[in-house]
Amino acid sequence: MKLLRYGPPGQEKPGLLDADGRIRDLSGHVDDIAGAVLLPDGLDRLRAIDPATLPLVEGDPRLGPCVGRVGKMVCIGLNFSDHAAETGMAVPPEPIIFMKATSAIVGPNDAIELPRGSEKTDWEVELAFVIGKTAKYVSEDEAMDHVAGYCIVNDVSERAFQIERQGQWTKGKSCDSFGPTGPWLVTRDEVEDPQKLKMWLEVNGHRYQDGSSATMVYGVRYLVSYLSRFMSLQPGDIVSTGTPPGVGMGQKPQVFLKAGDVVELGIEGLGRQRQIVVQG
Repeated sequence: MKLLRYGPPGQEKPGLLDADGRIRDLSGHVDDIAGAVLLPDGLDRLRAIDPATLPLVEGDPRLGPCVGRVGKMVCIGLNFSDHAAETGMAVPPEPIIFMKATSAIVGPNDAIELPRGSEKTDWEVELAFVIGKTAKYVSEDEAMDHVAGYCIVNDVSERAFQIERQGQWTKGKSCDSFGPTGPWLVTRDEVEDPQKLKMWLEVNGHRYQDGSSATMVYGVRYLVSYLSRFMSLQPGDIVSTGTPPGVGMGQKPQVFLKAGDVVELGIEGLGRQRQIVVQG
């Protein structure tokens, strides 16, 4: 299934994408794509519904983040070997974990707002997985049972805030609009191997990122197990797993986003996003 949320910010309704690429309304069955809906039993109930029986959503509504009421967004840094190489940094011996504020999460096609004082706002196409069942001290063998599905995240990053100022990375990652998520949550059964997905990102039509989840250092299975040693992962939590090479910081000379730029990105089987950059 491809689950989604549509409508104005803060008023999104649950929906799914049918086989013809049309949005069907799920409001008669669930109140949101969130919480218990993402449990295995909740997803099974949605699978049992014939999409043809659901109301068709007319027009071209705004898509919201594909998951609602996100408890936390956990991100993994330097998790692609070829991206680590472009930054000149060593592959970390353990996953680098940082948090992105949930207030940064927006729809897949909402504007990216340049924060005041921004000098180096950058892009990162990332594969994210969404937790469907609480994970705490789980083994790698059972890790995938806790994954509801996958989606795209653009881990927008202000590099001056992130790297050149004191403290942790979080303040360079958490500005409003820095977490476009979606367009839809693709359930785990539709993704044969999350470690073999093509990933790309373009700015103003120029392709900067053209990689694959195959170069991830720590894969989805390992990350579920690893993270669950340090925190419980709850239904609806999002884990964004890192980016392939081609970020603006890695260009020679460096390239960063400016108002008016158009960012487009996608992951094989998970859809695509499009954002216009505006001054916040």
